[in-house]
Amino acid sequence: MIFEIQVGLRYIRAGRGRGFVNFISALATLGIALGVAALIMVLSVMNGFQTEVRDRMLGVLPHVEVRSPGYANRDWQSVRQALAQTQPSLQSAVSPFVSGQAMLTVGDQMRGVLLRGIEPASEPAVTATLANLQAGQIGRLQPGAFQAVIGREMAIATGLGLGDSFQLVVADLSGGPAGLTPKTKSFQVAGLFASGHYEYDSSLVFVNRRDAGVFLRDQATEGLRIGLKDMQAARGFAAELSSRLENGLLVRDWTQENRNWFAAVELEKRMMFIILMLIIAVAAFNLVSMLVMTVMDKRGDIAILRTMGAQPRSILLIFMTQGLCLGLLGVAVGTLLGVVGALQIDVMVGFFERLFGFQVLPKGIYLIDRLPSDLRLADVLQISITAILLSFLSTLYPSYRAAATQPAQALRYE
Repeated sequence: MIFEIQVGLRYIRAGRGRGFVNFISALATLGIALGVAALIMVLSVMNGFQTEVRDRMLGVLPHVEVRSPGYANRDWQSVRQALAQTQPSLQSAVSPFVSGQAMLTVGDQMRGVLLRGIEPASEPAVTATLANLQAGQIGRLQPGAFQAVIGREMAIATGLGLGDSFQLVVADLSGGPAGLTPKTKSFQVAGLFASGHYEYDSSLVFVNRRDAGVFLRDQATEGLRIGLKDMQAARGFAAELSSRLENGLLVRDWTQENRNWFAAVELEKRMMFIILMLIIAVAAFNLVSMLVMTVMDKRGDIAILRTMGAQPRSILLIFMTQGLCLGLLGVAVGTLLGVVGALQIDVMVGFFERLFGFQVLPKGIYLIDRLPSDLRLADVLQISITAILLSFLSTLYPSYRAAATQPAQALRYE
């Protein structure tokens, strides 16, 4: 075994008269390195975007939500008892809410909004965005004051600022001689929030829970919003809590709130992994060409080794060692470049922006002004192991052909 490895490593170092073969070897090794590095950096950036958007969503969304259809101004005592029995050490905060759809009007502008009634004392512990308002104070959302906190994008679109008033309109389902009629209420802007997520910043309005209940009435839903110390435990926590609650109550965790978006991101990551892995496969199979030419060049050496008693298995191991060592070198270099590039992605982006004179993420268009990166050990291991496996597979056929060489035929024309 040691002899075969020594001969394989000697064939890698031997370069006299084999300029083109060495060029193919260097090209294959470089291709593997670049493919591995590119795949690590791309997946790290995609993980970074996923984490960035997820965190901004969770600045508005609760980890777990218990919802009841309709509005009955419940005390939620039974739900709180169930919560006390469901992993209490995992819970960080609980806050009641009321929500419903409404139409916001300012002058001649009209837009649909999601009206959410909250308790200003407890909600900031669940909704991180409300704990750090851009302007105003959450404490001004007192019962009967009809104050509201709106998103930054909504304020920009409607021209609203602190102290400005706007109208909310819902249908009056109580009916009358004229049938359904609109019900209107004036609210005053008490604060501005910015979650960094356009959908929420442009369509969400926070008011006091009692004001929302009085205004929405039969069109409202109510429930509890629950914050957890570990967001990744939300799915199991929601399933356990649901089993303890009475029928008619809906329990939903944050992964279900935007299920389609998370599924789309995971699909994109899988497809990107496959596409970039094909680049690595092309580079790995360049090793086949290199090994085939090496076998043709070393037919005389193979014949001599066979006549000296070397078994076909030994010849197989020699050329597998040569190809696999080049593959391992490419994977090692690529992994190092990929990890460094993922950790220093901002420096790389800045270099290319200065070199080519453009901005990757213009501040006036995107909500983030830097390229996020989230390097994960599991991705690095998966990429490295797959690249090594492809390199190993590429050595099998040439090594088998070398082992099948007959000494008499190889020495006939020597």
